[in-house]
Amino acid sequence: MRPAGSAPPLREALDAAGIRADKRFGQHFLLDLNICRKIVRLAGVREGLAVLEVGPGPGGLTRALLEAGAHVTAVEQDARFLPLLDNLGRDFPTCLSVVNADALRLAEGGAMGPAGVAVSNLPYNIATALLLKWLTGAWRPAAMTLMFQAEVAERIIATPGGADYGRLSVIAQALSEVRIVMRLPARAFTPPPKVASAVVSLRPLPERPPDALLATLEQVTAAAFGQRRKMLRSSLKRLGGAGLCEAAGIDPNGRAETVSVAGFLALARQLA
Repeated sequence: MRPAGSAPPLREALDAAGIRADKRFGQHFLLDLNICRKIVRLAGVREGLAVLEVGPGPGGLTRALLEAGAHVTAVEQDARFLPLLDNLGRDFPTCLSVVNADALRLAEGGAMGPAGVAVSNLPYNIATALLLKWLTGAWRPAAMTLMFQAEVAERIIATPGGADYGRLSVIAQALSEVRIVMRLPARAFTPPPKVASAVVSLRPLPERPPDALLATLEQVTAAAFGQRRKMLRSSLKRLGGAGLCEAAGIDPNGRAETVSVAGFLALARQLA
């Protein structure tokens, strides 16, 4: 591990800069470096690995990534944190690149190249949108280790039959092996959010559905879960209704939450 020599403690750096969390950006700071280092270990970060981090804030997780030898591209929209990240960069002059941008609009391939992984304590207000972007967009990380609100994490890993199971579950699990690897109480953050958080590991499956099939899967899940209380013959009516379900081997009188990921892929294949 390579220590951050001249960087001050995180809380001290925040106080010196007079920075407080901004609700507009969904900010809750993780200042405990031991927790940050554990996340990095869970992510399997190794020397020379290219890592995309969104929402570094004062740089706690950034420090842990750099200490592990990663080459970090840190995307921060809030310009107040740029001087703090620049100070950290002095300890790792060739390993940290800071991009002041909106991560939802960022072309990740241009910022860090085609390869790499994503390790982030995501801003709550854009976490789901970012995950879907990375799952279905042009830039495809080799792995993702991401912090979410606990309720979002539960939706990602949910299985059929429960209230948490939905479109996000299907898209994530159609593309990745997903699991919660760490849970954190609200008191671990500054300021504490109103909910607990969890770190989710997403590892791409060996065979990725073709992009055309994935687009159709998004269409099917949006229709099915958009009216999740209705039978599939009704919620999928404009896509083929009962006929589509029967062709895919799915009960048209069932509801969206009863259909497995494989079942939704079968529906998408029939529609495509």
